[in-house]
Amino acid sequence: MSGRSEQGWELVGAPNARDLGGLVGVDGRRVRPGVLIRTPALGRLTDEDLPVLAKLGPACVVDLRDHSETAVAPPDRLTGEPRVVHLPVHDAEHPVFTYVSAVLLGHDLGAYEALAEQGTPAAMAAIYRWFVSGESARANFGAAVRLAARAENLPLVYHCSAGKDRTGWLTVLLLSALGVDEAAIRADYLANNRLTESLREVLLEAMRRRMPGLDVEAVRPVLEVREEYLDAAYAEVRRVHGSFGAYLRDGLGVTDDVLAALRGQLLE
Repeated sequence: MSGRSEQGWELVGAPNARDLGGLVGVDGRRVRPGVLIRTPALGRLTDEDLPVLAKLGPACVVDLRDHSETAVAPPDRLTGEPRVVHLPVHDAEHPVFTYVSAVLLGHDLGAYEALAEQGTPAAMAAIYRWFVSGESARANFGAAVRLAARAENLPLVYHCSAGKDRTGWLTVLLLSALGVDEAAIRADYLANNRLTESLREVLLEAMRRRMPGLDVEAVRPVLEVREEYLDAAYAEVRRVHGSFGAYLRDGLGVTDDVLAALRGQLLE
């Protein structure tokens, strides 16, 4: 398993933000602390969070959101002058992300009903399969992995809206490339539910108050991560590529040189 040490910081406005340092990769080498940091969107950071972010000192921030999401969200609160790279992983056929953004912001009541219709576990599993097979998903996830292999982009902070699905799958890609075992990768993925429990219940209660007739439990699958979502993506990798290594190489364009650079930069 991971052996990850407890990080010494937190972001109040981004409760599921975490450093991937300490996870054990290839040849027993650990992920370096402070170089790979996964977060939700940073527009809800508090004033007290900004000195923490400044200390983390990201050189590059990768934003996986589409313009339709960023247009209605508060801008990321950043410190210093990190390079900001937009690599949207978004598909009009899977509008759940847009609905999630609206729900998180609490200003689009119409999105709740749409979310209840679109946000079933089966719909989420379909999105995770698209993460693997979708053309724009492959292009931009691959670009994000290649960015992480370059020293000038470290520390790298990367996020989507909620910091759990697209951010979660990019984390799977990075950690798999670094040789972290699947059990540790899965544990990091599932940690989102524990870290965001309070926020999730606040959102669900707000929905109950605003739309009494809405089945908020139909929305819950979209506000959580679930093993079945991850399993759907892994199954799609096997179906299309046969192995994760082939997926990284053929699906994402992660060459042997990129893989070597990733491990050289990110592992102790």
